[in-house]
Amino acid sequence: MTRLQKGRPSRLTRPSIAVAAAIAVAAGVVAAAPDAKSEEPTPKLSLIAASTSVTLDSWTEDPGVYLDLGTYLTSENGAFELKVTRKSYKDPVVAQQILRNGKKTRTKTLPAGVVNDFAGLPDFTQITLTDAAGSTVLEKTETFCPNNASGRVRPDAPANSKYPESCPTNPFTLGSVWGVENGWASNTYSGHYTETVQLDAGTYTAEINVAKKYRDLFGIADKPQTVKVVVRERSWEDEESAGARSSAKTTASGHSAHAQHDAHAQHGAAADTPAPGAVTSGAGPSYNAGHGPYPSAPPALPWALKRKSLGRQALTTAEVGDSPGQTDGSRQAPGAQPNAKRPAGKASVPDVPKPDLRSLPAFGITVSDGYEEVPGKDYLAFSANVWNAGPAKLVVDGFRSPGKEVMDAYQYFYDADGKQVGYTPTGGMEWDPRPGHEHWHFLDFASYRLLTADQKETVRSGKEAFCLANTDAVDYTVKNANWHPDNTDLSTACGQENSISVREVLDVGSGDTYTQDLPGQSFDITDLPNGTYYIQVLANPENRLKETDHSNNSALREVVLGGEKGARTVTVPPHHLVDAN
Repeated sequence: MTRLQKGRPSRLTRPSIAVAAAIAVAAGVVAAAPDAKSEEPTPKLSLIAASTSVTLDSWTEDPGVYLDLGTYLTSENGAFELKVTRKSYKDPVVAQQILRNGKKTRTKTLPAGVVNDFAGLPDFTQITLTDAAGSTVLEKTETFCPNNASGRVRPDAPANSKYPESCPTNPFTLGSVWGVENGWASNTYSGHYTETVQLDAGTYTAEINVAKKYRDLFGIADKPQTVKVVVRERSWEDEESAGARSSAKTTASGHSAHAQHDAHAQHGAAADTPAPGAVTSGAGPSYNAGHGPYPSAPPALPWALKRKSLGRQALTTAEVGDSPGQTDGSRQAPGAQPNAKRPAGKASVPDVPKPDLRSLPAFGITVSDGYEEVPGKDYLAFSANVWNAGPAKLVVDGFRSPGKEVMDAYQYFYDADGKQVGYTPTGGMEWDPRPGHEHWHFLDFASYRLLTADQKETVRSGKEAFCLANTDAVDYTVKNANWHPDNTDLSTACGQENSISVREVLDVGSGDTYTQDLPGQSFDITDLPNGTYYIQVLANPENRLKETDHSNNSALREVVLGGEKGARTVTVPPHHLVDAN
């Protein structure tokens, strides 16, 4: 059970700043191709190190080392694939290894309890760090997400991996697929999903191995990897001073514009600055803009939000708005292009597959005040997700008549071959001019209500308009689930103020998380009595969207309010087996 005291939330909300992860394994660690005559269908897994040494940084402003040691799990003689599911929130998570041999497929169920959630294989790698004197200074384990930053290890491997590019962390995920493509390798580092470690500057030796239970389970050789680790201390003040000196020298030589641009690109706004990660981590600029509170591996930018040089305005944008960041994907996925013209001919709803919108129970629940905007108020903040169980994706186009403030919205329908065969009007889209939003919102996609213990409405959120994006992989095991959805990036999916048309898509298997943490979105509980309530997340509240089933659009999450005005508390009981807020 989770009990939270009122306080200013962490604001890892819509969106958290995160970094893209796409990395090719360094030359020199190419694994030998398997014998083409081998009849063994089981993939051969190996732990390798991309380099014999790594240099890791600890920043003065935010001490701690991201322990990315550049180790990878390779898969040869076939892909390493796991299907992870639960029948309902009353049932445990079950993981199966999928073994393919030509057209034949068989499954091997992993022992109960090996996997308890969808974030990866827990305690997969074991790490021991010793100092120059040979004394052990650190022993820890890492969770391994097979979908983590990866790359090919031989030139004849498939050019692209068919597997998703991250492991979902939404507590109400229902199904996931993990995999290391044949001839590929996946980084064993857990990125932002793991804690930093405190290490003094100096030289260390790391020994990394796969835990014995996984070596036995998957037939991995007992061959630990040894990596030299150099930890260095750095300071952003020193970096900026050095950048200023370099800029001054460059100005004298006539190249000031380029130097100043580079300096700002490296140390400027939090939304554009890479994380302080080692080169082997694949850490780079942030690409995707998401709605929810979950960052992706490698590490996000907690240090950036603390830098005084950013100023209040930059911090507010980074924490609250729809600035670049992501929740559950580690790549840039631009939005689909809308039709050039509004649909012609008679509207119709053909008998073809349609989306099935479903709500997840609320999560990330906390009590906050009204900040500077509404002082003296108590609010119940939360995150909510509506996802598409398929079998067809939700496609909505908005078209703007000259001079009008609201776009006319239409839902499109497709046959089994992907050909558009019908459309119907479905409300409208409006421009949201607020700083940090500034995109087109589809109206009446979902609504949020706080219900009393007898499930009667007591408070309704003012938030009912959304820019749709595929922020969370809720269930990639449903029929027609798209493991590589478009439209994960708000900055490309939801248009500009001068857009004439916009296409917003919710793909099969994916959901869209919004965090309701601001007055007008969260629930005003200032004058509500203590007791039991339910947060209701309701998809398609006006039934304007055509879908296969309207009976599963509502989800409830129990909460218990306590405390006194100005110091309210919320207790969040488990939702069946999901004891996570």
